[in-house]
Amino acid sequence: MAILLADVGGTNARMALARDGALDTGAITRFRGDDHATFDDVVVKYLAQQGSPRIEAVCVAVAGPVWGDEARLTNRDWTFSEARLRALSGAPRARLINDLIALGYATPALDGEAAGFLRAAPKGALSNGQRLVVNAGTGFNVCAVKVLPEGGIACLESEEGHTRLPQSVAEPLIAALGEAGRAIDSVEELFAGRGLARLHSMRVGQPQGRAETVVEAAARGDDMAEATLALYARLFGLFCRELALRFMPMDGLFLAGSVARSCTDRFGIFECAFLSDPLMARIPQAVPVGVIRDDMAALHGCLAAIR
Repeated sequence: MAILLADVGGTNARMALARDGALDTGAITRFRGDDHATFDDVVVKYLAQQGSPRIEAVCVAVAGPVWGDEARLTNRDWTFSEARLRALSGAPRARLINDLIALGYATPALDGEAAGFLRAAPKGALSNGQRLVVNAGTGFNVCAVKVLPEGGIACLESEEGHTRLPQSVAEPLIAALGEAGRAIDSVEELFAGRGLARLHSMRVGQPQGRAETVVEAAARGDDMAEATLALYARLFGLFCRELALRFMPMDGLFLAGSVARSCTDRFGIFECAFLSDPLMARIPQAVPVGVIRDDMAALHGCLAAIR
């Protein structure tokens, strides 16, 4: 008997099996979305490749909204349902979760290089079983995690990206951009990929490009691009301080997503902003900060979620 796991994004679907409570790394297979009309086709093909194993449960992480027992990808016309997953696999149990929730479920198992701690908790810091994943990539959102006393894991859904910027972030943004900065008023508009691209466009007075272009330009030594990324890291550090107070993730605040990871090369700027406010300073001072580097993290999270 095996558990079928999947991490499905707009470009690729990563499939895997778990046996005896552990991920079978030899069974991990990547499928290009462009090569398949539906995710159902991917499931059928993958199970055939694996010799049609008996499946006891299925868990699929989807880069898109999950409503009850159905889901849809944000960047591809693929739909999912738990009923179809049970029918395709023969499993009596199936669960669909958002991909950020999957990362949340994975965090208790992250350590060492996979956790990528950039800032360790100070000696004697108290654990409260709470963690927070902060994802800045195509979109922006967070997942709060609580490890329960009896050993289970609870992951909380949210729409943090659609909240308004707090004053602690909005004021330095306006100071950097002038009155034009008031046009950016939601968290996702500033911290998602398009937000970084817009921030650079507003700073340099050029048409808006892509976040990847800004990061690549900085890596080539472009001073203007580097200055934009430094500003982003400072503002992001200020916002993560707000999140630290809101969620108190004393067991770790984990950065995820391509744009958030750009702060790892400017962590001194991020950390200075994160610790800059004396109000309730003992909380951010005690929060370890890491970056999720394990490409299999979402699959591990799916296993934890279905178990």
